[in-house]
Amino acid sequence: MPSVLRTFALSLAFAFIGTMAGVFVPTSLFLPLSILELVMLFAAFFFRRKKAISYSFLYIFTFISGITLYPIVAHYMATTGANTVIMAFATTTVVFTGIAIYASKSKRNFSFLGGFLLAALLALVAISIFNIFWPLSTTGMLAYSFIGVMVFSGYVLFDFSRMKHYGVSAEDVPLMALSLYLDFINLFISILRIFGILQSKD
Repeated sequence: MPSVLRTFALSLAFAFIGTMAGVFVPTSLFLPLSILELVMLFAAFFFRRKKAISYSFLYIFTFISGITLYPIVAHYMATTGANTVIMAFATTTVVFTGIAIYASKSKRNFSFLGGFLLAALLALVAISIFNIFWPLSTTGMLAYSFIGVMVFSGYVLFDFSRMKHYGVSAEDVPLMALSLYLDFINLFISILRIFGILQSKD
């Protein structure tokens, strides 16, 4: 587990650098980079049984992910201020750490949550696609974000429980770190969206 956490922390660092670099990326490149990010994500998880992903793949992915995260962060910084982003990141860190500690100390095995979480994640993806064509109301988006917080908090619980009870082989460290990275980033985006909506109502 320590090697996974070190790799996860380094992944966040690469994502942070990517977000900072996003300032210099032309707007026209964000969509192609987002598509590349999805392709890499698909490759990482759907072909993992054939070959483990490398550390280089992980860090390149998280760097690109940081770049594509920039427009979201920039939007909330422009509309509700930097404090909203800082509070969202701090809250995400506290929630993530708290759940991680609980899962690591608990004797219960939460791996049974996998099926429920996958179904909930697919529902979130479906709603996000629906939102592109028929935008949700502010209340609907707030509810969607709260559900996102619960789902990705559940994934943090699931992933740490899985590591504790089944362990992680050396070759699977980058993939496990990628899972934790996705948990953290998606939890952050959901919390940021909630804070952004609440701040805009003030």
